[in-house]
Amino acid sequence: MGLRALVEVLFRPRAMPSDPEAENLAEFQRTLRMRFASQGLLRKALTHRSYLQGNGDNIEQSNERLEFLGDSVLELIVNEHLYKSYPGKREGDLTKMKSLLVSRSVLARRARAMNLGHYVLLSDAEQDAGGRRRASILADTYEAVLGAIYLDRGFAAARDFVVSNLLSGAEAILADRAHTNYKNILQELVQAEYKTHPRYRTSSEEGPDHEKMFTVEVIVHGKAFGEGRGLNKKQAEQEAARSALLRLGRVLESEAAPVEGSLMPEGWGQDEAAVASPRAVAAAGESAGRAAGEAAAPPAPAGGEDAKV
Repeated sequence: MGLRALVEVLFRPRAMPSDPEAENLAEFQRTLRMRFASQGLLRKALTHRSYLQGNGDNIEQSNERLEFLGDSVLELIVNEHLYKSYPGKREGDLTKMKSLLVSRSVLARRARAMNLGHYVLLSDAEQDAGGRRRASILADTYEAVLGAIYLDRGFAAARDFVVSNLLSGAEAILADRAHTNYKNILQELVQAEYKTHPRYRTSSEEGPDHEKMFTVEVIVHGKAFGEGRGLNKKQAEQEAARSALLRLGRVLESEAAPVEGSLMPEGWGQDEAAVASPRAVAAAGESAGRAAGEAAAPPAPAGGEDAKV
């Protein structure tokens, strides 16, 4: 090799090593059409706690605190929108509309539309388990990103993000029967008709952890009113509530969004008199419960983690 060639090799500019996280942040900001002043804040918004566990970082650097903040910012923006857009609606109706618009299923759908799962920082194990498609991770990250936008760019930018990404389609979301909260409808019916609360019982879990199928029954006064299956307990509970409402004749098949894999307890719904008279079903359930020596205390209401569905 000649002297000149040797000098060129020795002094050739070297390519800087790539930074996958920086490239990930840059690509996501291009998707948002927004540039963050604090790249660290955006990184935190996209960081799932599993990623920190796998890399030995401080768990406080996860997006959970930003999710907490973003949840409040989202509710304020949605409440303001509903208040101004629906002057004839009562407080109870506005509350139900808000609950739907900020629900986990809706936020996860919006997150998928912007390919948010592609940018979330996850551990290898979480990623292999389907974390980039998991509704809970997508919805939580959506709220964390909103919280980061609010802190970095202010309330006006946060509102613009929610309006363009979520509220521009609010009418369609509110009219989509696929978002119907059958658990709420059934709970109101059971409270009015039976003076108790429906209870949800997981009857089986099948399959590996990342593809588990849950089967859930909804119980009122000791009697199974419906059964449903789903890839998580919340979906299975919604399907069980839907099947109960169908069997009670409180929703028509054409009015209810079809649910794949929904199963009914064998023989349930065959007694037309029971369907026509829910109180008769409740009385029969109470009578059977007394005959079997069941405790008189009413079942506890379903709730807790299902605030977002």
